[in-house]
Amino acid sequence: MFIVDRELERLQRAGTPIRVGMVGAGFMAKGIARQMLQYTKGIELAAICNRHLEEARKAYAESGESNVTQVRRVDELDDCIARGRRAITDDPMLLCNADRIDVILEVTGTIEFAAGVVMQAIARTKHVVMMNAELDGTLGPILKTYADRAGVVITNTEGDQPGVIMNLYRWVKGLGIRPVLCGNIKGLHDPYRNPTTQEGFAKRWGMKAPMVTSFADGTKISFENAIVANATGMRVARRGMHGPVVEAGTPIQEAVNWYPLDELIEGPGIVDYCVGAMPNPGIFVLGTTNDTVEKHYLSLYKMGAGPLYCFYWPYHLCHFEVPFTVARAAIFRDAAITPLGAPHVDVVAAAKRDLRAGEIIDGLGHYMTYGLCENAQVAHAERLLPIGLAEGCRLRRNVARDQVLGYDDVEIPAGRMCDALRQEQDTLFFGRPSFIRPEAA
Repeated sequence: MFIVDRELERLQRAGTPIRVGMVGAGFMAKGIARQMLQYTKGIELAAICNRHLEEARKAYAESGESNVTQVRRVDELDDCIARGRRAITDDPMLLCNADRIDVILEVTGTIEFAAGVVMQAIARTKHVVMMNAELDGTLGPILKTYADRAGVVITNTEGDQPGVIMNLYRWVKGLGIRPVLCGNIKGLHDPYRNPTTQEGFAKRWGMKAPMVTSFADGTKISFENAIVANATGMRVARRGMHGPVVEAGTPIQEAVNWYPLDELIEGPGIVDYCVGAMPNPGIFVLGTTNDTVEKHYLSLYKMGAGPLYCFYWPYHLCHFEVPFTVARAAIFRDAAITPLGAPHVDVVAAAKRDLRAGEIIDGLGHYMTYGLCENAQVAHAERLLPIGLAEGCRLRRNVARDQVLGYDDVEIPAGRMCDALRQEQDTLFFGRPSFIRPEAA
């Protein structure tokens, strides 16, 4: 950040800001718009796309920008940007195809729709910043493959926990300490929450109930930790992670005692979470070192006797930090958090209630499924259904509550881009698509 802010000031002085096209105008997107328009130098939020144009218009208006132009063609959008005017549209392809847009910021939380946007942005050699853990956790490795081929950056964001965790992970590694656990601090985890139970909280904060539900039922944290695993090479110690629940207010420094030591020290490390610790909401990294001199210094600096040391960040500020990610991608070609290569952790669908044959699975954070982290090789070998692909699938058979769904349990809708990309991802990294039985391959 302390290099990024100077570079953004330089761009502002030079009159050459980073021009961003944002897809989405929901709760988080409105916060991002306000941050960029009122408080960020060197970045121009040139256009906002949303299926409901009034929400795009409102995102600008709530940020103090009432003079916006609706555009219907790429040339209209480029002309609008050239004249220094803000634009709104309901067609995301205009943003992807516009010559005067540098970065596409995807903030819809969708998968099928967002996949199309990201693929087109990459095809037009634009950097892609995703505040979309769901898409990244489902298709991030194959999207990164396409981005690498096109020579552009694809990244998830700072502000959301994965980006903040990755910043801390890199910092700890820079100290010469080996990170062995990347963690998330939660205040609540109940897989059976649904939009009805979360309606009051959602209304209080102006959010959508399914979004709030995905926070509470564990789906969101599963996606977030899968992203961290894919960016670090870490795994999960068990399906669903350990997730220790501690007395409310317990200092996070005590996390050095909450996880089996051998699972951390041996192998590439794990991603996990805890419930009840403070500071909440925050993130933490457990690290270790074999250097006896460094252990002496760490003890002097009140970090404990080891072998584990707890480093933490007391908050994550969601939309406030997104402009820094945009700047890192556009100026330095540095991703805040992006897959290393092959997927390491996947998010699979589990039944939130008893499901019946013939039912159509609803969306993330709704009434029928919740997400669980599983190691990608296990998920592939057992042909488990990624929750990111579950919406719209028809159940072939009954599935009991808490049972993890497999490809044999569902009929997948025809013609979806997300399924084609997932098949390509599976084939590239595992040799065959997961939906095909090994004996039929």
